[in-house]
Amino acid sequence: MIRSTSVLCTLLLSATAVAAPQPIEIPFIDQAATIDGKVEEPLWQSAKEILIDNVTWPHENTTSPVTTKALVYENGEALFIAFIAKDPTPKEIRAHYRDRDKIWNDDLVGLKIDSLNTSQNAYQFFVNPLGVQMDSIENELTKNENSSWNGIWSSKGEITPDGYRVEVKIPLRVLNFNDSQGTKHMAMEFLRFLPRDERLRISNMQLDHNNSCWICQMPAVSGFATAKQSNNLTITPALAIAHTQTRDIDDAVVPDFESDTNYEPGLDVKWAVTPDTTLNLTVNPDFSQVEADTGQLSVNNSFSLFFPEKRAFFLENSDYFSSHLNLVHTRNVSAPDYGVKATSSKQGHTFAGFIANDDSTHVLVPGNLGSSIVSLEQKSENAALRYRYDANDQLSIGTTGTIRQSEDYRNQVLSIDSKYRPTKHDTIKLQAITTDTQYDQHFINEVCDDDPIESCEIDESVLRVQNHDDQQGLGYYASYEHNRKYWRAFGSYRNYDAALRADLGFISQVDFNKFVTGFEYRWYGDESNWWNRANWYSDWDISHNEDGELLEKEVQSNFKVQGPLQSIIQVGFDHRKRTGQRHDETRLNIDGNTDMFTENFQWMYLEMKPKAGVFAGLRLNTGNKLDIANNRLGQRYIVKPTLDFNLGRHFEVKLRHTYERLEHDGENVYTANLSDARFTYQFGINSYVRLAVINLDIERNQKKYIDDVDSRYKKLSTQLLYAYKLNPETVLFVGYSDSGYQDDDLSDITKDNKTFFAKFSYAWLR
Repeated sequence: MIRSTSVLCTLLLSATAVAAPQPIEIPFIDQAATIDGKVEEPLWQSAKEILIDNVTWPHENTTSPVTTKALVYENGEALFIAFIAKDPTPKEIRAHYRDRDKIWNDDLVGLKIDSLNTSQNAYQFFVNPLGVQMDSIENELTKNENSSWNGIWSSKGEITPDGYRVEVKIPLRVLNFNDSQGTKHMAMEFLRFLPRDERLRISNMQLDHNNSCWICQMPAVSGFATAKQSNNLTITPALAIAHTQTRDIDDAVVPDFESDTNYEPGLDVKWAVTPDTTLNLTVNPDFSQVEADTGQLSVNNSFSLFFPEKRAFFLENSDYFSSHLNLVHTRNVSAPDYGVKATSSKQGHTFAGFIANDDSTHVLVPGNLGSSIVSLEQKSENAALRYRYDANDQLSIGTTGTIRQSEDYRNQVLSIDSKYRPTKHDTIKLQAITTDTQYDQHFINEVCDDDPIESCEIDESVLRVQNHDDQQGLGYYASYEHNRKYWRAFGSYRNYDAALRADLGFISQVDFNKFVTGFEYRWYGDESNWWNRANWYSDWDISHNEDGELLEKEVQSNFKVQGPLQSIIQVGFDHRKRTGQRHDETRLNIDGNTDMFTENFQWMYLEMKPKAGVFAGLRLNTGNKLDIANNRLGQRYIVKPTLDFNLGRHFEVKLRHTYERLEHDGENVYTANLSDARFTYQFGINSYVRLAVINLDIERNQKKYIDDVDSRYKKLSTQLLYAYKLNPETVLFVGYSDSGYQDDDLSDITKDNKTFFAKFSYAWLR
């Protein structure tokens, strides 16, 4: 009996050990390794050795074809990692000199760190064999990766006859962790990406494809007993100089350029007030876009285009403001004189807030059929607050508040949201939003371009918001997803009333309710298959406005297969019944327009990465599509080729083109061509020179349009940029950009803007 009890206890202890593996212990070594990519110092022999030997994607936990190990230790101030990556064919290693964060298609080694051990966020640090860095923050709440986040850390890589080696030093100051503890518990995953015929994700852990939360599965680590958060003070003075030449071209009259030179000193301060709280200050910042945005075509689109944030002050801990709905899109704040931001995360409590003014105020005015931008020549004040409580890795509850106001309008937003994972297969998301908006007469005049309201084709929802009895807006969002290894089923519902406004966020459609449901099935290949993964996806959705009128009913389906040469073949179709739109209406009403149109179009997407430094993609689309400007159905054709290639390790060419044509009754309505070409020579890890050329050419058949339009519109923008980056905050930019256009009043492209600019900033760290 005693022996049986002893055996039973042993079995129970063994089962417990399997269910809860012991944390990886990170050793303390009171020395700092020299980061040179050599891995020759004796101290590495005392580091913890971690094998990276398990393929987790696209296959599930198969043996790695290459040998990789990581040597890890900490010295109380930094985490040190040495990666030794063997390769039987070193000539096939994919590695290029690129700007930071532009190396995703290269061979990579790195790690993910959940420094708070909450399964909510993970820092990601990756390095290619030449030492070029890529970092980001993965957010489990939104399933997004913020690649715009930049930490200051060190790395060095070297290709060897049997593979490559990389050394990494991550100062603990760039991580958020609780230094009130002695031994600290985090979660880490060590990774290698091997892009060849397939792109293998190789890990030190096993990944359950039956569980959609990857951060939750990361192995626990312990150590850092002497680690303390310093004041982490970073002071970054900056100077921006811009010499701009502009002119307003009125019809065929081309005046001389008017010149203006601005010298703008600025200052950014980042201070870790406590180990868990960071304060960011900016005074007179240069918030101009240093690099040109990628060209976007909107010739037959009634909704405003979305452009991502790229500016350092707003990017710092920007994931802290995330919720299911985009309520904080800081690109709306275009030219502030100052900004103050505070962020904090401790023991499941996350707080973030910022205040910034804006010299110019641009307001997104949404409707149910389209949206537009209203620009007010006046300053505005902007503020956002966000709080989230993570009870555990299953339940999160958050609230968001924003305010934006100027002399002529005000918008306030309050929202509450939650995410609940009752099982590893099920996810429930909920969010409710209430808004309070006031537009005064000057705002209405801007919308109407000073025309009388009775002759202004104004969005009815703007007038409703102007009415003081209808300033309140409400919105709801709910979704449920059940995700298994081989299949996924989901459904969601959102309802935004006509008065809803989130002017500091990006909500471009209101006055609608939409129900979506869908299904996805996945197949996994093995060594006997020419393909490695495939999936079939389909969904159905239906939308109505507040009056119960049908806006859209749609079913779409597609099939995707991934195969050799890292190729993707995807085909799909969309069948949609939608409401038309006459002239500039952005809200459907019974007296305006109730025309319904049926769209059917098919599409195909092809992609491959056949060798190092080469990416080719092609998107084709054909079918009948609503001609929005003329409220009728036409035949649309879209061709979008993409080609990226490298000439050696230093020179990169990126070419993108969009061809779009719409026909009606066999006659051309419009033909649009958008070309985006970028040529970059990367001198080394720290500096590059880049030429960007964006050309837009639209031809319209005037007799096919209800309203007067130009028969030809061309726009050409160019930018030449030299950049030197010692780290993400110590940078030098020098460049020139210009733009010009041609319409029916001009015989050729005429420049209306030329800018010579320079920006220098230096980060002083303490």
